[in-house]
Amino acid sequence: MNPTTTLSHRFSPNAQKVLAKRYLTKGPDGKPTETIEGLFRRVAKAIASAENNYHNTSINAQELEEKFFKIMTDLDFLPNSPTLMNAGKDLGQLSACFVLPVDDSMEGIFDAVKNAALIHKSGGGTGFSFSRLRPANDIVSSTSGVSSGPISFMKVFNTATETIKQGGTRRGANMGILRIDHPDILDFITAKEKNSELTNFNISVAVTDKFMEALDRDGEYDLINPRTKEPVRSLKASKVFNMMVERAWKNGEPGIVFIDRINRHQPTPKVGDIESTNPCGEQPLLPFESCNLGSINLARFVKIVDDKPEVDYDRLREIVALSVRFLDNVIDQNKYPIPEIDKTTKANRKIGLGVMGWADMLIKMGVAYDTELALELADKVMGFIKREAWSASQELAKERGPFPNFEKSVFAEKNMLPLRNATVTTIAPTGTISLIAGCSSGIEPLFAIAYEKHVMENEKLVEVHQEFVKIARERDFYSEEILEKIAHLGSLHNIPEVPEDVARIFVTSHLISPEWHIRAQAAFQKHTDNAVSKTVNFPFEASKKDVETVFRLAHTLGCKGVTVYRDGSRDEQVLNIGSGKGRETQASNPYVTPRARPDRTVGATEKVKIGCGSLYVTVNSDENGICEIFTSLGRGGGCPSQSEAAARLASMALRAGIDVQEIIDQLKGIRCMSTIKKAAMSGGIKVLSCPDAIGKAIEEYNLSARATFKNAPVAPTEKRKSEKADLLVDNTSPGRNCPECGESLEHEGGCVICKSCGFSRCG
Repeated sequence: MNPTTTLSHRFSPNAQKVLAKRYLTKGPDGKPTETIEGLFRRVAKAIASAENNYHNTSINAQELEEKFFKIMTDLDFLPNSPTLMNAGKDLGQLSACFVLPVDDSMEGIFDAVKNAALIHKSGGGTGFSFSRLRPANDIVSSTSGVSSGPISFMKVFNTATETIKQGGTRRGANMGILRIDHPDILDFITAKEKNSELTNFNISVAVTDKFMEALDRDGEYDLINPRTKEPVRSLKASKVFNMMVERAWKNGEPGIVFIDRINRHQPTPKVGDIESTNPCGEQPLLPFESCNLGSINLARFVKIVDDKPEVDYDRLREIVALSVRFLDNVIDQNKYPIPEIDKTTKANRKIGLGVMGWADMLIKMGVAYDTELALELADKVMGFIKREAWSASQELAKERGPFPNFEKSVFAEKNMLPLRNATVTTIAPTGTISLIAGCSSGIEPLFAIAYEKHVMENEKLVEVHQEFVKIARERDFYSEEILEKIAHLGSLHNIPEVPEDVARIFVTSHLISPEWHIRAQAAFQKHTDNAVSKTVNFPFEASKKDVETVFRLAHTLGCKGVTVYRDGSRDEQVLNIGSGKGRETQASNPYVTPRARPDRTVGATEKVKIGCGSLYVTVNSDENGICEIFTSLGRGGGCPSQSEAAARLASMALRAGIDVQEIIDQLKGIRCMSTIKKAAMSGGIKVLSCPDAIGKAIEEYNLSARATFKNAPVAPTEKRKSEKADLLVDNTSPGRNCPECGESLEHEGGCVICKSCGFSRCG
């Protein structure tokens, strides 16, 4: 059946393609058996039929079906993808994401693996906290052995996810969280140092208030064994923070969530503590809760009054009320994959109404993303949505009763009016549904104004932001040549044919400073019950200091978490941006000779226990950075040749210009059984072997040096300054291609999305 219908003119050709490939019901031959109109009719009918469960209502289910159908096909509101895919079908699983507990036992761990498999099969993503698991090499009394630790079990979850195809349309995504005070936190932070590791996980560190306080005073904080609840050792907060910054700068992970702040603001603390979020971080949930999300397309709510753009608040009020009712009905119509999820979800009835098309609304209002005016508008618009959403939830409570755990909630303690839903607002990534709606994703700025899309061999199609085309025609600077130039460069930077005021309004992600990204997120978080999914997209030449600024500012401004991505940072080959500018290679000489050892160095020596006694590792540096490593064994003997060889090779690599982090990554994790056994007998472990000790000593020295000089100015070389100028205009590609269609992938809202075919890795 041809998926085009009388409604098809409302959807872009790309949206029609995505709907046909991923959403329309298909027959045995893989071809669609329903139209676009049929899809939205199916969803509207299934969700509206929940009205038949309630008798104290004047709402007619058939009339409501028409209203639901209209707000979706007018592209005013869309629910999350599983609702579009599964409503009205036998599968009937309508939630985007779930949080599952992982208890500290084999039974608890593999129950979670089984439950995750059922969820992934039904089309959902999963979030886990591994903070309850005892650390690696801790005692296991039942077997007189030692624990393998949370990271090893994360690999089991990752493998299980890899084997499951979600409903034929979505592949599983997971969030893995570990508290910053867990003894294995350093290994967790570096768990995805290789892009081939934990490929089905996003990882985030649960940062506590105590840690941030220690960081502010440049002090230490305790690591707590979750089995004994006792401190096992202390770490310098700046060391751990710098490690998180380093890894996030290198490949975008880990993200951070401020777990104490999340629990301070959660509605049902008497029911339990929140330990984890969904895969993209915007929905903190109790164990066995699910998230039921939908988003309003803000681009549809700008009207012209006296030749000036205004927000259409009257129409927005109507859509908010209908959307809250829609999402509350989803909870009733949902077929949950696990009984515990059914029970917990219905006890709290959390929904997450969010927004998409924010960048498009700003453009229509003539406001640049990175301005005070944009922040004021965000405060006003999201504040309005939250108030109206709460009002709609209160009306539903009068009609249907409050959520069952209301008396255990903070609302009851404050003598507030009953609410139908424990939470009402969430801002999700909206990766694929924003493609369907033809709008920008979530609250993200535009990633690019135009794209070069490959349609056939040696043939390209230029896709351009339609509002830009409209303005270009109105102001008489439109031409095919300009569009091709914009598609090649990605932004309007350095295109003289485009008026300066137009270029300013169409500012793209990489041209927006980190501070403005976070200030925008914080403005929306102020009026969001749950959290805000947002990625701070950096150009390739961004510094680690930029990442540090984002992490600290996110905490200062009241965000609940933050994710960063530096363009090209996950490449496994040299990055080519736009016309090929960017990082340079040493193609002229494939052989590298180490520079001579300096006459004078400064350094530090660390003593560590290994299986053979004590190993002393000295790390020295000169004005160019770390340059040499020495090792010495104590009286216990051992194998000095092995440690000396590792130190010599590391020294040679350092003076040859190899990235210090690459050397650390190669050395850390090498295991020696005599060291591990001795450490296990003494009740704790610091290193796994001599090479592991060397790698950790280099890392300690590197991070300590950065902490000592953390306020030093960043002074890029002239070469990097010229690279920056190139990269500011050549920012159309994040350096990775879609595995399904080969087009460029974008990182937004904690999600990876292909704007061409709708492929996503956000659950």
